[in-house]
Amino acid sequence: MAKSPTPSFFNSRLVTTLLSAVVITAGALVAILYAKGNFRYGNTGFMPKSGLLNANSFPTGAEVYIDGRLVTATDGTIYLEPKEYTIRISKDGYSSWEKRLKVEEELVTQTNAQLFPSAPSITPLTFTGVSSVVPSPDGQKLVYYVASASSQTKIGLYALDLASIGGLIGMQKGPRQITENGQVFDLANADIVWSPDSSEVMVMSQNGDVVLGIDRKTDLNKTPDIGWKKKRILAEWEQEMYVREREFMGKFPPEIVAIATQSAKNVYFSPDKKRMLYTATASAEIPKGITPSLPASNSQTETRLLTPGRIYVYDREEDRNFEIATETQTNQAVTKVLLATDLSESQPIRIESSPSAFERLQASESAQTALNFNAYHSSLYINTMQWFPDSKHILFVRDNKIQIMAYDGTNVTTIYSGPFTNSFVYPWPDGSRLLITTTFSPDSPLNLYTIELK
Repeated sequence: MAKSPTPSFFNSRLVTTLLSAVVITAGALVAILYAKGNFRYGNTGFMPKSGLLNANSFPTGAEVYIDGRLVTATDGTIYLEPKEYTIRISKDGYSSWEKRLKVEEELVTQTNAQLFPSAPSITPLTFTGVSSVVPSPDGQKLVYYVASASSQTKIGLYALDLASIGGLIGMQKGPRQITENGQVFDLANADIVWSPDSSEVMVMSQNGDVVLGIDRKTDLNKTPDIGWKKKRILAEWEQEMYVREREFMGKFPPEIVAIATQSAKNVYFSPDKKRMLYTATASAEIPKGITPSLPASNSQTETRLLTPGRIYVYDREEDRNFEIATETQTNQAVTKVLLATDLSESQPIRIESSPSAFERLQASESAQTALNFNAYHSSLYINTMQWFPDSKHILFVRDNKIQIMAYDGTNVTTIYSGPFTNSFVYPWPDGSRLLITTTFSPDSPLNLYTIELK
């Protein structure tokens, strides 16, 4: 007859089962914590808790220094104890990048360091002299006047599609003449306004007004004068600009819209429409916690108390506001005017119901009208700061030097300190170059040059 299991046997199995469960649970817990970055061995030794630093740079292959100590090269990841570190990224031939970054527990902090060449090359883009250079609203094209071409028929207005120019300037598609001087039309002193879709330009002079397509050459002598309907055309363009601005502003918190429309001037959206560059005109305070904070957001010191005359950048995704400069010598003849100041209304205004609402940029003089429209599209005309195409940097001129910095005011870098005219410094659409006008000889006219950044 078989014996029944003794109580000690059952107790032994129970203990074994409990121990196995404890070991499995503990192992799973450790595995989860390890996956989150805990219980790591990093550069500071064994860390019960850690965060991850993604040290990336453009270009790659740069040296990464943490608190002054060379640790690794970009692009790489490093487990660090959660706290603040001074991160410096250096590469031969490029300006160094440095920032104080906060590494948070179980989160990834990225450097996203953009390195700019310390001795960039300069390449001529035109050779026959240029004046009246006007960039398009989409930043992809330029229109300019040539006065000293090899033949009379080549004197006139030209359009240049920047997006069509590849890595080698010599392989570019090239500028195309959109019109030559007419018998009575004075192109040399004409004022130019782009259409909002960047497909046409209105050319205004004392001898008449015309609208030209930039994809073809037009004979001025056969082009009808649109002076009788110029006001209507400009109003229609302004309405199109208003509708787009209304869409962009509608993505920002109401508190920021109120500041932009009541306590600020020269408001410019970043190319990705996630950040806003503006100059305060009155004291104001941005409330805290407008939107939920994002993990591993920008840890640089922000300023929510606004001071008149200071320039700021507001990031709507991270709800952070950075003071980046003090307003200096701007173009007093123009201030960017916001058009969509009626976001409280459910429906946008239409020109048919309120024609006068779309005459805010029109002035009695054509030159001022052109300045108002052009300054709306680009801060180039206000002699203040410009957005760089990556939406992460701000371009500006200071002390006769072209400089760039991160949108939070850090890493101010001098890109170029040679000769150039302060009236025209403009970024290439993909951020690979800068455009300037300059001359390297007293006997030569101004020409367009590119400063290579990549």
